Amino acid sequence: MGHTIRVTVGGTGLLALALLAACSGEDGARPAGKSGEPSSPDAAVTITPADRSGNVAPDQPVLVAVQNGTLSEVTVTGPGGALPGVLSVDGTQWRSRGTATPGATYTVKAVAANREGRSGETTSSFTVVRATKNFAVKNILPHKNDTGLEVGVGMPIMISFDRDITDRVGVERNLLVQTSKPVYGAWHWFDDRTVHFRPKKFWPANTKVRLIANLAGARGGEGMYGTKNHTLDFKIGRSQITSGSINNHHMVVKRDGRTVRNIPFSAGQGGVMKYHTTSGIHLAMSREPVTVMTSPGIGPGQAGYYQLTVYNTIRISNSGEYVHSAPWSVGSQGNSNVSHGCVNISPDNAKWYIDNTLIGDPIILTGSPRPLEPLNGWGHWQESWKQWLQWSSLGFGFTTDPLTTA
Repeated sequence: MGHTIRVTVGGTGLLALALLAACSGEDGARPAGKSGEPSSPDAAVTITPADRSGNVAPDQPVLVAVQNGTLSEVTVTGPGGALPGVLSVDGTQWRSRGTATPGATYTVKAVAANREGRSGETTSSFTVVRATKNFAVKNILPHKNDTGLEVGVGMPIMISFDRDITDRVGVERNLLVQTSKPVYGAWHWFDDRTVHFRPKKFWPANTKVRLIANLAGARGGEGMYGTKNHTLDFKIGRSQITSGSINNHHMVVKRDGRTVRNIPFSAGQGGVMKYHTTSGIHLAMSREPVTVMTSPGIGPGQAGYYQLTVYNTIRISNSGEYVHSAPWSVGSQGNSNVSHGCVNISPDNAKWYIDNTLIGDPIILTGSPRPLEPLNGWGHWQESWKQWLQWSSLGFGFTTDPLTTA
């Protein structure tokens, strides 16, 4: 139930006149206006949560409305500062944005004026429920230390938490994505601690992106609330997409639709499934000048064991697949598959490729009997849009908000 106060605060003379008229006029009539007609009724302000409310949910919005007038000022202040909010175009409603701090007491002040300009101030207060436990962000990607904040058109936004999130809706609705170009996308939960965002299609080239995670006070479960807000700005670079046929042993690099490199390669030799290079839409996950590779599932002294130092590598999965320099297989590159699953290219091509690849660039390989799993590295694009939406707690996609300059 809202807290309603009729605002009658004005000049001293006006208040005295109102009291005199109330005592001497018929039926308690209001004082007449300049034209002899009754004056406008006083502004009536309603504030929700009600005055002195306790155990208010941190993500419950503060609503301030006025009848018979307009709002000129609304503030909601607590120990951590003021809650931001938006005033309606007609000036009759104000709604807070963001979340309040668990356990904190907030004071609401609203200044409203009726149609004749008589104004007054209404105040109210409420206390937010205390948290019995908290959750925090453990990691966010892309990360500036890894990517320089310019990434490829396939790059997802990836957030991991330090506790299991049981109220996924409470978290997801506080994750805002702003872009300089409209993008249609959705969040996807891989487990109770991991949520990722990707567009329906690859990002438009040269798009600026901002993640606003309003998680301080966001509900993550029974009695559990977030501790901190996060903001991440990054840019999508030029569109570079690599496509390669494992059977034809060549991959073509296209930048903004134009072919810039044709690279012969040698892929996995097969025989057993782990020695097949995976087919699917891979993403460049890391750029490593030097990588030490060891045989998967085989230890020292066992048949097939190897440990090899390779150079200029691009990681494309979590199952040990890289695009990398392989001077030992140059003779096979372009005509046969002899690797243990990696994509072997010449030293010159490997140097060019690592210098011209951004984290998040798509690398699409076809022709293998072994598909890339959606959870093998950043295999997000292996899921259809319908499959992706099945793991959104909200169940639908959305168009990103316009990027603000603030």
